[in-house]
Amino acid sequence: MFRTSLKNAKGKIAPSTALLAMSLLLAACGGTQNNSAAGTGTASPDSAGNSAAAELKPYEVKLLWEGPAQKDVLAVEAKINEYLQPKINATVKISTLDWGQYDEKMPLLIASREPMDIVFTAQWNGYANNVSKGAFLPLNDTGAATGDLLEQYGKDISSSLDSAFLKGSSVGGKIYGIPTNKEMAAQGGVLYRSDIAEELGLTEALNNVKTVADLEPILQAVKENKGAGFTPLFMSKSSNFNTHYMAQLDFLGDDTIDGAVRKDGENTTVISRFEDPDYMAQIELTRKFFEEGLINKDAATTSVGDPLSSGNVFMAIASLKPGWDKEYAISVGMEGKIKQLELGPATVSTSETAGAMLAVSSTSKDPARAMMVINLLHSDKYLINLINFGIEGEHYTKVSDNVITSGPKAADYTPGVAWELGNQFLNYTFESEDPNKWEQTKVFNESAHQSPALGFIFNVEPVKSQAAILINISKQYAAALETGAIDPAKAQEWYDKEKKNGLGDILAEKQKQLDEFLASKP
Repeated sequence: MFRTSLKNAKGKIAPSTALLAMSLLLAACGGTQNNSAAGTGTASPDSAGNSAAAELKPYEVKLLWEGPAQKDVLAVEAKINEYLQPKINATVKISTLDWGQYDEKMPLLIASREPMDIVFTAQWNGYANNVSKGAFLPLNDTGAATGDLLEQYGKDISSSLDSAFLKGSSVGGKIYGIPTNKEMAAQGGVLYRSDIAEELGLTEALNNVKTVADLEPILQAVKENKGAGFTPLFMSKSSNFNTHYMAQLDFLGDDTIDGAVRKDGENTTVISRFEDPDYMAQIELTRKFFEEGLINKDAATTSVGDPLSSGNVFMAIASLKPGWDKEYAISVGMEGKIKQLELGPATVSTSETAGAMLAVSSTSKDPARAMMVINLLHSDKYLINLINFGIEGEHYTKVSDNVITSGPKAADYTPGVAWELGNQFLNYTFESEDPNKWEQTKVFNESAHQSPALGFIFNVEPVKSQAAILINISKQYAAALETGAIDPAKAQEWYDKEKKNGLGDILAEKQKQLDEFLASKP
């Protein structure tokens, strides 16, 4: 979806810093316990909701996701814990890293070995690289001290999640993250203010748009009519024309490491991003838009989460799915004012199957209990809707069994991170959404073109030193180039630095591993 761009109610409520500091620095209960089920006195239930809570020692599970802090998080936590404690004798402490902060702060938390239990991760925010650093525990390793956590405590996950998701989260045959059960495909496009489009007479022109280049005259019209201080097209370093769902590049499990195949084709030759004509063309087009004043000037550095709700932005780039415009509009209180426009094919790659996962941190004091909570997020309808939508009668009101509308305190708890957590097919739908949304999502998944490398995740271990250097080089150029802030000629400078610092080794290793993966497929 939007990730650090418009993924939901990003940036609506600001008090995240104190909450994060408190929840991450508090020592875990049972701090002297070792990382095994036996060591923590954990029972072995058939599934996370069926164990006798009396057999389990009390434990606080620290859950960290990417998104804005919420005013009523403590009230929701209390309801969660009231429900969870009798089931598995655990409580949950929710912490957040706001959009734009995650990529910078998560490496610091990992390096400092902060006590955490359940951590949001994704292919696009360094999953494979963090696995190589030992940040996450293997979840299906019978030889590990923790045992096969997925088999012991995640049976509801295995029975409900498409096997393609779990294959897509595997690194070297081991699963380090449990994917969200959601749309498996991605389709690049934009969300735009439909009310402004109607005001300016642009609706018909928008309906005829086929490519990103077709947006130019529309954005020019918005600029001319709305004047200074109004942004025709909002971009950020993680939401632009070269974001993976727009550029159709499958970076084989980790967007931060160069080397990709086209996911909308069948060719399995691994190339650098700079060898892809579309990638280079989008850099040129983005620069043109930037120089014409159609893109926000701070695109390379901004971490604004939901710019459309600011009132001074017309359009923003997004990863789309059926009904995403309505879902997003609800999350930012703009129902009836947002529409989506698809600008490319729907495709499925490991980027999508591993595009939102919950991992168990290697600093967890009770990995078994963490897995029990993840299992419940995939199987317990009451729990997943409570964590996603808050308290019934306060943050939402039920219209029918599975349909809700915003409650009187909706503004105090609208995290908009349902795509990060558990099983979306258990979620309520809002009254303004299509009641067949989840059936449409299944059709969307089934009809999408599959990347020729679907299911493969690059194991960075053999070239982790080179990868670390290239990731740092990328930080010097990627954001500025991909948002049009600097001359496209700088791409050659970036490419040359990569080639001098191990790009060839990485491409060769990616190709070798991909060829082996493809050869092993039945």
